[in-house]
Amino acid sequence: MKTETIHVKTSRGGTIAFVARPEGDTTAAVLLIQEWWGINDHIRDVAGRYADEGYLCIAPDLYRGKVARDAEEASQLMHGLAMDDGMETIRETIAETKVKFKAQKIGITGYCMGGTFALRAACEIDELAAAAAFYGDIPEENVLKQLRVPTLFIAGKRDAWINPKKVNELEEAVRKYELPLEVVSYDADHAFFNDTRPEVYDAEAAADAWRRVLDLFRKHLTIAVPTGA
Repeated sequence: MKTETIHVKTSRGGTIAFVARPEGDTTAAVLLIQEWWGINDHIRDVAGRYADEGYLCIAPDLYRGKVARDAEEASQLMHGLAMDDGMETIRETIAETKVKFKAQKIGITGYCMGGTFALRAACEIDELAAAAAFYGDIPEENVLKQLRVPTLFIAGKRDAWINPKKVNELEEAVRKYELPLEVVSYDADHAFFNDTRPEVYDAEAAADAWRRVLDLFRKHLTIAVPTGA
């Protein structure tokens, strides 16, 4: 695995994206959207896991260099980030990934705040081939009903923020609009995938969720190779 950073330009100012590259060449990429903490060691570690699975993984810095030291600062940073700002950074990162790395199939994933952006991106950006959103907030119905990208939504039944009521409303919308979205809920808390937070980490749920995400991306990010006549 090799790592680097790339510059991403937006109308609100430039930022960088952390990139983890597999040893071999690939045209399949995964955009990884940060938790409310920012681009920290945990996010870089997850990017490396995707690279180890053969994907180019790009984690754009939606906070433009800021990393929260505690939950209070994380909340301030998250609430200070406009949805339009984050979405523009995601779009520009996709464009840069196509130009710089020749990516042909791009998926998106994210955790907590990143799950919110990942699900919304799946609703708004047709270029995406698949999405896996972990316990992020649900877009308003007029946005959600536009979803055409195959999507996995991961939830925790003990999550007080993305609670069972919100998840039930998402499932109702999936049925109403026949959306290509599967919900998987675990008996776990918010942020159960984050193995740097022992108070919420659930190894069994995290391992199963990781398997499901990899299955989704293998199915939708694989490039068909012509076999010839």
